[in-house]
Amino acid sequence: MNFLRNLLAAILGSLIALGIVFFMFMIFISLLNVEEVITVKDQSVLKLQTPYPIKDYSGVDNSAPFAGVFSREQGLDDILHAIEVAKNDDKIKGISISSNFLLAGIAQTQALRTALEDFKEGGKFIYAYGDFYTQKDYYLASVADSIFLNPVGIMDFRGLSAEVLYFKDFQEKTGVKMEVVRHGKYKSAVEPFLESEMSEDNRTQIKELIGSIWNTVVEEISESRDLTTANINQIADTLGARNPIFAQKSGLIDEVLYFDEYEVQLKSATGIEKDDDLNYVSLVDYADAKKSKKLRKGKDKVAVIFAQGDIMYAEGDQNIIGQGIMVKAIRKARDNENVKAIVLRIDSPGGNALAADIIWRELMLAKAEKPLVVSIGNVAASGGYYLAVAGDKIFTEPSSITGSIGVFGTIPNIKGLADKVGINAEQVGTNKNAVDYSLFEPMTDEFRGYLVEGIETTYQVFLSRVAEGRNMTVEEVDQLAQGRVWSGIDAVERGLVDELGGLEDALEEAAKMAELEEYSIRKYPRYKSDFEKFMEDFGGVSTEVKENALEYELGSEIYDIVKELKSILNQKGIQARMPFTIKIH
Repeated sequence: MNFLRNLLAAILGSLIALGIVFFMFMIFISLLNVEEVITVKDQSVLKLQTPYPIKDYSGVDNSAPFAGVFSREQGLDDILHAIEVAKNDDKIKGISISSNFLLAGIAQTQALRTALEDFKEGGKFIYAYGDFYTQKDYYLASVADSIFLNPVGIMDFRGLSAEVLYFKDFQEKTGVKMEVVRHGKYKSAVEPFLESEMSEDNRTQIKELIGSIWNTVVEEISESRDLTTANINQIADTLGARNPIFAQKSGLIDEVLYFDEYEVQLKSATGIEKDDDLNYVSLVDYADAKKSKKLRKGKDKVAVIFAQGDIMYAEGDQNIIGQGIMVKAIRKARDNENVKAIVLRIDSPGGNALAADIIWRELMLAKAEKPLVVSIGNVAASGGYYLAVAGDKIFTEPSSITGSIGVFGTIPNIKGLADKVGINAEQVGTNKNAVDYSLFEPMTDEFRGYLVEGIETTYQVFLSRVAEGRNMTVEEVDQLAQGRVWSGIDAVERGLVDELGGLEDALEEAAKMAELEEYSIRKYPRYKSDFEKFMEDFGGVSTEVKENALEYELGSEIYDIVKELKSILNQKGIQARMPFTIKIH
């Protein structure tokens, strides 16, 4: 009896102690997260440094309790808002762009660069300093009035490239393979499992795609730096900016300075005495402080619904476009009487075809009641483009990636490996098709026939959705389809989208269609906060923490390969997905 009493007392004591520790931990975290009041002094310089990954929309209030404790992201919408506020803030005299290793897509970088150009039109300066310029960092920095580089710094300026891994030989050696069915000669998402090298069709589309994006980057740098596009391409071809001296002689930068010398330049530009301290204001802090400042006012609203990430048959979150969270967001915007128009902002390479169609249907229902304008961010390809064609009008950045009208299916098979290690699987079923497919058996012709039928049906539905949305015939769409991927500029020329422009252009068009002179913005969806996700994961380690730890241990390059393979293996159902992954540095 005493043993049971002592055992219960020990268990109860442990639970109470655990509760006290948890309560104290929450208080400690809360105290760490008490926001310091941001004071912007006269003659301040806004320090544009982006230490966190940039998404189109963070969807979480960073001022909420425990926000940013477990992870932190920056919303492009908040950054652009901060720059627009700073343009008219008399205390902000200019912007200093610091070398970043910018964690953003090329279209997001282009949108940020456009906002900085607008900032300069207000008569304020922009300077840029770097110890190391990646191509994307330099593309952003090139908007500055003056660009400076550390005397022992490095500039990477060589043009764009893409790399695709092929697994055919690996499959044959290991006995692990992917059974694939596709439609579209350019649907090269499955090509790495079928071939040992890149097909000419795939090479052509990738070369044309990155060539179009590079031309956009070069033209904008050319205009800002007063260099010809031929000069810039020659610099890239000869690595003519590979060290600070060459970079200055080539005209890509203005001066080679140490950071303390750069700060002297900033003091001169802001009118501060040489011996006085610069008044820096972090962009992250400024964005948080000015987040609530309304640049637009009015009872009438334009809803902005953000769709970012892979499309999956799921609830969805900041990284996944799930039909659950998207349908709720669309219905809220549709049913809100104050919302007069909707803008759908897409940043997605596509994914599950069923989930894409469910969301498309909800968008069509909303479109029947209110104007629907689409803004394409970094990418709206395949399933992402599937969503886009629901819009009355589609805007895209010149460097955006879109199209990829095609579908495929992949199923893993380990028959070869099983034979090698001595595994034999036997199946028993009640009916002819009760056992449809086994990882341990080759795919039958009959099952492949059913899979092909599903792929072809989905492809025809995809074509009809595009034809309806873009006012084309199915035959015309098919000529542009086959899984082919296009840049924003090429997509406009082919009628897949309507105009070049960013989110701001889409908002203005939506307001115009709804006949609004004044309006405010309502953003959807609302994502779970860090604290809410932490409470859901309490007692275990969150997926995000595990992913971060894995990336740290493996290194970013190996981790990216593992992540891509994991994504391929997790694909369920028929996929409407971009055929390859491109990273632009």
